[in-house]
Amino acid sequence: MNLRLLHCLPLASLALLGASCGPAYLEPADAGRDYPIQGEYAAPGAKLAAQVIALGGGEFDLVMLAPDLPDAGREPETRTVVRGQRRGDSVHFSGSGLLARLANGRLLGHDASGLPFELDRIERTSPTLGARPPPGAVVLFDGTTNGFDGTIDERGFLEAGATSRASFGDARIHLEFRTPFMPTSRGQARGNSGVYLQGRYEVQVLDSFGLEGAANQCGGIYEVAAPSVNMALPPLAWQTYDIDFRAARFDDAGARSEPARITVHHNGVLIHDDLALPGPTGQGAEEAPAPRPLTLQDHWNPVVYRKIRLVAPTPGPTAPRAPPPPRLHTVVHSTHRPATPRARR
Repeated sequence: MNLRLLHCLPLASLALLGASCGPAYLEPADAGRDYPIQGEYAAPGAKLAAQVIALGGGEFDLVMLAPDLPDAGREPETRTVVRGQRRGDSVHFSGSGLLARLANGRLLGHDASGLPFELDRIERTSPTLGARPPPGAVVLFDGTTNGFDGTIDERGFLEAGATSRASFGDARIHLEFRTPFMPTSRGQARGNSGVYLQGRYEVQVLDSFGLEGAANQCGGIYEVAAPSVNMALPPLAWQTYDIDFRAARFDDAGARSEPARITVHHNGVLIHDDLALPGPTGQGAEEAPAPRPLTLQDHWNPVVYRKIRLVAPTPGPTAPRAPPPPRLHTVVHSTHRPATPRARR
Protein backbone atom coordinates (compact mmCIF):
# COMPACT_ATOMS: atom_id res chain seq x y z
CA MET A 1 0.00 0.00 0.00
CA ASN A 2 1.31 3.45 -0.91
CA LEU A 3 0.67 5.15 2.40
CA ARG A 4 3.22 7.15 4.32
CA LEU A 5 2.92 7.91 8.02
CA LEU A 6 4.57 11.26 8.59
CA HIS A 7 7.08 12.26 11.21
CA CYS A 8 5.32 15.39 12.39
CA LEU A 9 6.74 18.70 13.43
CA PRO A 10 6.62 19.54 17.15
CA LEU A 11 3.14 20.56 18.26
CA ALA A 12 4.26 24.13 18.93
CA SER A 13 5.56 24.46 15.37
CA LEU A 14 2.36 22.99 13.93
CA ALA A 15 0.30 25.52 15.89
CA LEU A 16 2.35 28.39 14.49
CA LEU A 17 1.79 27.08 10.97
CA GLY A 18 -1.95 26.60 11.50
CA ALA A 19 -1.40 22.97 10.52
CA SER A 20 -2.07 19.43 11.62
CA CYS A 21 -0.46 16.15 10.68
CA GLY A 22 -1.88 12.87 9.44
CA PRO A 23 -1.41 10.01 6.97
CA ALA A 24 -0.31 10.76 3.41
CA TYR A 25 -1.64 8.58 0.60
CA LEU A 26 0.61 8.37 -2.45
CA GLU A 27 -1.61 6.64 -5.03
CA PRO A 28 -5.35 6.94 -5.81
CA ALA A 29 -5.89 3.18 -5.52
CA ASP A 30 -4.82 3.29 -1.87
CA ALA A 31 -6.50 6.55 -0.86
CA GLY A 32 -9.80 5.14 0.47
CA ARG A 33 -13.48 5.91 -0.05
CA ASP A 34 -13.26 9.68 0.32
CA TYR A 35 -10.70 10.23 -2.42
CA PRO A 36 -12.86 9.62 -5.54
CA ILE A 37 -15.56 11.92 -4.11
CA GLN A 38 -13.15 14.84 -3.85
CA GLY A 39 -12.75 16.80 -7.07
CA GLU A 40 -14.38 19.23 -9.47
CA TYR A 41 -17.99 19.21 -10.68
CA ALA A 42 -19.35 21.11 -13.68
CA ALA A 43 -21.77 20.89 -16.59
CA PRO A 44 -22.05 22.65 -19.97
CA GLY A 45 -24.19 25.77 -19.74
CA ALA A 46 -24.54 25.60 -15.96
CA LYS A 47 -24.28 28.85 -14.01
CA LEU A 48 -22.63 27.07 -11.09
CA ALA A 49 -19.67 24.74 -10.58
CA ALA A 50 -18.24 23.07 -7.51
CA GLN A 51 -15.07 21.87 -5.85
CA VAL A 52 -15.37 19.17 -3.17
CA ILE A 53 -12.58 18.92 -0.59
CA ALA A 54 -12.08 15.80 1.54
CA LEU A 55 -11.46 16.53 5.22
CA GLY A 56 -11.18 12.96 6.52
CA GLY A 57 -13.66 10.64 8.21
CA GLY A 58 -16.32 11.05 5.52
CA GLU A 59 -16.49 14.82 5.99
CA PHE A 60 -16.24 17.25 3.07
CA ASP A 61 -16.40 20.90 2.18
CA LEU A 62 -18.53 21.80 -0.84
CA VAL A 63 -17.27 24.98 -2.50
CA MET A 64 -19.97 26.33 -4.82
CA LEU A 65 -18.61 28.72 -7.46
CA ALA A 66 -20.48 31.03 -9.80
CA PRO A 67 -20.46 31.21 -12.69
CA ASP A 68 -17.72 28.60 -13.26
CA LEU A 69 -14.51 26.95 -12.05
CA PRO A 70 -11.32 29.03 -11.81
CA ASP A 71 -9.71 29.29 -15.24
CA ALA A 72 -7.90 31.58 -17.66
CA GLY A 73 -6.88 34.06 -14.96
CA ARG A 74 -10.50 34.55 -13.88
CA GLU A 75 -11.66 33.96 -10.32
CA PRO A 76 -15.33 33.00 -9.81
CA GLU A 77 -17.54 35.94 -8.88
CA THR A 78 -19.08 34.23 -5.84
CA ARG A 79 -17.88 31.46 -3.54
CA THR A 80 -20.00 29.63 -0.95
CA VAL A 81 -18.62 26.91 1.35
CA VAL A 82 -20.90 24.30 2.95
CA ARG A 83 -19.90 21.34 5.13
CA GLY A 84 -21.22 17.85 4.34
CA GLN A 85 -21.05 14.26 5.62
CA ARG A 86 -21.06 10.91 3.85
CA ARG A 87 -24.04 8.67 4.56
CA GLY A 88 -23.50 5.29 2.98
CA ASP A 89 -22.71 5.81 -0.69
CA SER A 90 -23.71 9.46 -0.85
CA VAL A 91 -22.68 12.77 0.69
CA HIS A 92 -25.25 15.31 1.90
CA PHE A 93 -24.64 19.05 2.15
CA SER A 94 -26.81 21.75 3.67
CA GLY A 95 -26.23 25.30 4.85
CA SER A 96 -26.43 28.94 3.75
CA GLY A 97 -29.72 28.10 2.02
CA LEU A 98 -28.02 25.45 -0.15
CA LEU A 99 -29.07 21.82 -0.27
CA ALA A 100 -27.20 19.16 -2.26
CA ARG A 101 -26.59 15.42 -2.55
CA LEU A 102 -23.55 13.83 -4.18
CA ALA A 103 -23.60 10.22 -5.40
CA ASN A 104 -22.17 8.21 -8.32
CA GLY A 105 -20.13 11.14 -9.62
CA ARG A 106 -23.09 13.52 -9.81
CA LEU A 107 -23.93 16.49 -7.59
CA LEU A 108 -27.59 17.58 -7.49
CA GLY A 109 -29.27 20.31 -5.51
CA HIS A 110 -30.23 23.97 -5.42
CA ASP A 111 -28.48 27.09 -4.22
CA ALA A 112 -29.76 29.76 -1.82
CA SER A 113 -31.66 31.52 -4.63
CA GLY A 114 -33.44 28.30 -5.57
CA LEU A 115 -31.35 27.79 -8.72
CA PRO A 116 -31.17 24.03 -9.36
CA PHE A 117 -27.96 22.38 -10.50
CA GLU A 118 -26.89 18.98 -11.81
CA LEU A 119 -23.13 18.71 -12.09
CA ASP A 120 -20.87 15.86 -13.18
CA ARG A 121 -17.48 15.06 -11.68
CA ILE A 122 -14.76 16.09 -14.12
CA GLU A 123 -10.97 15.94 -14.23
CA ARG A 124 -8.99 18.80 -15.74
CA THR A 125 -5.41 18.29 -16.89
CA SER A 126 -2.76 20.84 -17.77
CA PRO A 127 -2.22 21.35 -21.52
CA THR A 128 1.56 21.24 -20.97
CA LEU A 129 1.50 17.97 -19.00
CA GLY A 130 3.87 15.48 -20.59
CA ALA A 131 4.84 17.85 -23.41
CA ARG A 132 8.04 17.04 -25.26
CA PRO A 133 11.09 19.19 -24.47
CA PRO A 134 11.57 22.00 -27.00
CA PRO A 135 14.78 22.34 -29.01
CA GLY A 136 17.69 23.40 -26.84
CA ALA A 137 16.11 22.23 -23.61
CA VAL A 138 18.33 20.89 -20.82
CA VAL A 139 16.55 17.92 -19.25
CA LEU A 140 17.24 17.92 -15.52
CA PHE A 141 14.97 15.00 -14.67
CA ASP A 142 12.75 12.65 -16.66
CA GLY A 143 13.06 9.37 -14.77
CA THR A 144 16.09 8.27 -16.80
CA THR A 145 18.14 11.48 -16.87
CA ASN A 146 18.78 12.78 -13.36
CA GLY A 147 20.53 16.09 -12.88
CA PHE A 148 19.65 16.35 -9.19
CA ASP A 149 21.21 15.39 -5.90
CA GLY A 150 18.20 13.81 -4.26
CA THR A 151 16.14 10.64 -3.88
CA ILE A 152 14.16 8.83 -6.57
CA ASP A 153 11.36 6.73 -5.13
CA GLU A 154 10.32 3.23 -6.20
CA ARG A 155 7.90 4.68 -8.76
CA GLY A 156 10.65 6.65 -10.49
CA PHE A 157 9.58 10.07 -9.14
CA LEU A 158 11.96 12.64 -7.67
CA GLU A 159 11.21 13.33 -4.04
CA ALA A 160 11.14 16.81 -2.53
CA GLY A 161 14.44 17.79 -0.98
CA ALA A 162 16.46 17.70 -4.22
CA THR A 163 18.89 20.26 -5.65
CA SER A 164 20.01 20.47 -9.27
CA ARG A 165 23.71 19.89 -9.91
CA ALA A 166 23.73 22.68 -12.50
CA SER A 167 23.30 26.36 -11.71
CA PHE A 168 21.43 28.78 -13.95
CA GLY A 169 20.61 32.42 -14.58
CA ASP A 170 17.76 33.45 -16.90
CA ALA A 171 15.70 30.39 -17.81
CA ARG A 172 12.37 29.07 -19.01
CA ILE A 173 11.51 26.17 -16.69
CA HIS A 174 8.94 23.39 -16.98
CA LEU A 175 8.25 20.95 -14.16
CA GLU A 176 5.50 18.60 -13.09
CA PHE A 177 4.59 17.93 -9.47
CA ARG A 178 2.10 15.92 -7.44
CA THR A 179 0.96 16.55 -3.88
CA PRO A 180 -0.10 13.61 -1.67
CA PHE A 181 -3.64 13.06 -0.43
CA MET A 182 -3.62 14.13 3.23
CA PRO A 183 -7.30 14.50 4.14
CA THR A 184 -6.85 15.02 7.88
CA SER A 185 -4.03 17.57 7.56
CA ARG A 186 -4.53 21.30 7.28
CA GLY A 187 -2.72 24.45 6.26
CA GLN A 188 1.02 24.27 5.63
CA ALA A 189 1.10 20.58 6.63
CA ARG A 190 -1.00 19.48 3.64
CA GLY A 191 1.25 18.62 0.68
CA ASN A 192 3.87 21.31 1.28
CA SER A 193 6.99 21.84 -0.83
CA GLY A 194 8.33 24.67 -2.97
CA VAL A 195 10.27 25.40 -6.14
CA TYR A 196 13.23 27.63 -5.28
CA LEU A 197 14.58 29.39 -8.36
CA GLN A 198 18.33 29.83 -7.92
CA GLY A 199 17.71 28.66 -4.36
CA ARG A 200 16.47 32.24 -3.76
CA TYR A 201 12.86 32.73 -4.83
CA GLU A 202 10.09 30.27 -3.93
CA VAL A 203 7.05 29.38 -5.98
CA GLN A 204 4.97 27.61 -3.34
CA VAL A 205 3.78 24.02 -3.78
CA LEU A 206 0.87 23.02 -1.52
CA ASP A 207 -2.42 21.14 -1.62
CA SER A 208 -4.52 24.31 -1.91
CA PHE A 209 -7.32 22.70 -3.89
CA GLY A 210 -10.61 24.56 -3.35
CA LEU A 211 -9.10 27.38 -1.27
CA GLU A 212 -9.23 31.08 -2.10
CA GLY A 213 -5.54 31.41 -3.06
CA ALA A 214 -2.89 33.24 -1.05
CA ALA A 215 0.80 34.09 -1.12
CA ASN A 216 1.58 31.03 1.02
CA GLN A 217 -0.59 28.66 -1.00
CA CYS A 218 -0.01 26.80 -4.25
CA GLY A 219 1.13 29.16 -7.00
CA GLY A 220 2.00 31.91 -4.56
CA ILE A 221 5.38 33.63 -4.56
CA TYR A 222 5.99 32.87 -0.91
CA GLU A 223 4.93 35.82 1.29
CA VAL A 224 5.25 38.18 -1.70
CA ALA A 225 2.31 37.69 -4.10
CA ALA A 226 -0.82 35.56 -4.27
CA PRO A 227 -1.64 33.91 -7.60
CA SER A 228 -4.13 35.89 -9.69
CA VAL A 229 -6.30 32.78 -9.68
CA ASN A 230 -6.06 29.56 -7.66
CA MET A 231 -5.44 26.89 -10.30
CA ALA A 232 -4.59 24.09 -7.86
CA LEU A 233 -5.98 20.72 -8.95
CA PRO A 234 -6.93 17.99 -6.44
CA PRO A 235 -4.15 16.10 -4.65
CA LEU A 236 -2.59 13.16 -6.54
CA ALA A 237 -3.33 14.92 -9.85
CA TRP A 238 -0.19 15.80 -11.80
CA GLN A 239 0.19 19.57 -12.14
CA THR A 240 2.54 21.84 -14.07
CA TYR A 241 4.51 25.02 -13.56
CA ASP A 242 5.81 26.80 -16.65
CA ILE A 243 8.04 29.60 -15.45
CA ASP A 244 9.86 32.42 -17.27
CA PHE A 245 12.57 33.64 -14.92
CA ARG A 246 14.84 36.65 -15.39
CA ALA A 247 17.61 36.83 -12.80
CA ALA A 248 18.42 39.99 -10.89
CA ARG A 249 20.97 42.32 -12.49
CA PHE A 250 23.99 43.79 -10.70
CA ASP A 251 26.30 46.69 -11.46
CA ASP A 252 30.09 46.57 -11.54
CA ALA A 253 30.24 47.25 -7.82
CA GLY A 254 28.05 44.22 -7.09
CA ALA A 255 24.95 46.20 -6.13
CA ARG A 256 21.58 45.07 -7.48
CA SER A 257 20.50 47.33 -10.33
CA GLU A 258 17.34 45.44 -11.41
CA PRO A 259 15.16 42.97 -9.48
CA ALA A 260 14.57 39.42 -10.56
CA ARG A 261 11.33 39.00 -12.52
CA ILE A 262 9.03 36.02 -12.92
CA THR A 263 6.08 34.94 -15.07
CA VAL A 264 4.26 31.77 -14.00
CA HIS A 265 1.67 29.59 -15.72
CA HIS A 266 0.06 27.07 -13.34
CA ASN A 267 -1.65 24.23 -15.19
CA GLY A 268 -1.56 26.36 -18.32
CA VAL A 269 -3.13 29.46 -16.75
CA LEU A 270 -1.21 32.72 -16.22
CA ILE A 271 -1.05 33.46 -12.48
CA HIS A 272 1.94 35.90 -12.31
CA ASP A 273 2.78 38.26 -15.17
CA ASP A 274 6.33 39.67 -15.24
CA LEU A 275 6.32 40.12 -11.47
CA ALA A 276 9.27 41.98 -9.93
CA LEU A 277 10.66 40.14 -6.90
CA PRO A 278 11.75 42.44 -4.05
CA GLY A 279 14.35 39.96 -2.85
CA PRO A 280 14.82 36.40 -1.62
CA THR A 281 11.70 34.73 -0.23
CA GLY A 282 11.32 32.53 2.83
CA GLN A 283 14.58 30.68 3.45
CA GLY A 284 16.07 31.75 0.11
CA ALA A 285 19.78 32.41 -0.33
CA GLU A 286 21.07 35.97 -0.57
CA GLU A 287 20.99 37.67 -3.95
CA ALA A 288 24.29 37.85 -5.83
CA PRO A 289 25.45 37.95 -9.48
CA ALA A 290 26.43 34.27 -9.50
CA PRO A 291 23.86 31.74 -10.75
CA ARG A 292 22.61 29.07 -8.35
CA PRO A 293 20.81 25.70 -8.60
CA LEU A 294 17.10 24.86 -8.65
CA THR A 295 15.95 23.51 -5.27
CA LEU A 296 12.80 21.47 -4.55
CA GLN A 297 12.04 22.20 -0.92
CA ASP A 298 11.61 19.40 1.60
CA HIS A 299 8.83 20.36 4.01
CA TRP A 300 8.28 16.92 5.58
CA ASN A 301 5.52 15.99 3.11
CA PRO A 302 5.92 13.38 0.32
CA VAL A 303 5.53 15.72 -2.67
CA VAL A 304 7.09 14.29 -5.86
CA TYR A 305 8.30 15.75 -9.16
CA ARG A 306 8.91 14.59 -12.71
CA LYS A 307 9.77 15.99 -16.17
CA ILE A 308 11.91 18.95 -15.12
CA ARG A 309 13.72 20.91 -17.81
CA LEU A 310 14.95 24.39 -18.60
CA VAL A 311 15.74 26.41 -21.69
CA ALA A 312 18.14 29.34 -21.65
CA PRO A 313 16.57 32.31 -23.44
CA THR A 314 17.91 33.59 -26.75
CA PRO A 315 20.66 36.16 -26.10
CA GLY A 316 19.57 39.74 -26.64
CA PRO A 317 18.34 42.80 -24.77
CA THR A 318 14.87 41.30 -24.27
CA ALA A 319 14.29 37.57 -24.33
CA PRO A 320 11.02 36.49 -25.93
CA ARG A 321 8.39 35.21 -23.51
CA ALA A 322 6.85 31.79 -23.88
CA PRO A 323 3.56 31.75 -25.81
CA PRO A 324 0.49 31.14 -23.65
CA PRO A 325 -0.47 27.47 -23.40
CA PRO A 326 -3.87 26.23 -24.59
CA ARG A 327 -6.76 25.78 -22.17
CA LEU A 328 -7.02 22.95 -19.66
CA HIS A 329 -8.28 19.64 -20.97
CA THR A 330 -11.46 18.38 -19.30
CA VAL A 331 -12.62 14.76 -18.99
CA VAL A 332 -16.06 13.91 -17.56
CA HIS A 333 -16.02 11.02 -15.09
CA SER A 334 -19.61 10.84 -13.91
CA THR A 335 -21.12 7.35 -13.77
CA HIS A 336 -24.61 8.83 -14.08
CA ARG A 337 -26.63 7.47 -17.02
CA PRO A 338 -30.04 9.16 -17.04
CA ALA A 339 -31.45 7.16 -19.98
CA THR A 340 -30.56 3.71 -18.67
CA PRO A 341 -29.97 3.81 -14.93
CA ARG A 342 -27.75 1.04 -13.61
CA ALA A 343 -29.39 -1.37 -11.20
CA ARG A 344 -27.93 -1.73 -7.74
CA ARG A 345 -25.93 -4.84 -7.03
